[in-house]
Amino acid sequence: MVEKRIIRRQRVLKSGKIIFADGNSVVDCVIRNLAVTGARLDVPTTVGLPQEFTLLDVHAGRHYAAKVVWRRGESMGVEFSDPPEEEEDD
Repeated sequence: MVEKRIIRRQRVLKSGKIIFADGNSVVDCVIRNLAVTGARLDVPTTVGLPQEFTLLDVHAGRHYAAKVVWRRGESMGVEFSDPPEEEEDD
């Protein structure tokens, strides 16, 4: 398999949440690798998930606007359409 990414992704093992339907639907996932431009996610099922959603990195408290690039079994690759949003410190 030829690596096509310009920015190399860092291997991680983080809890994530896929949020869609105006926040009414949330699916737990595992973030397996992460870069500024995208991530690989493990999800119990990719069936029924939209092409675009918000990904929450639970550990870092960051939200990413994500778009699905590929799906294989219980894994999917997403690209981020904008930089991560930092959670506000109160």
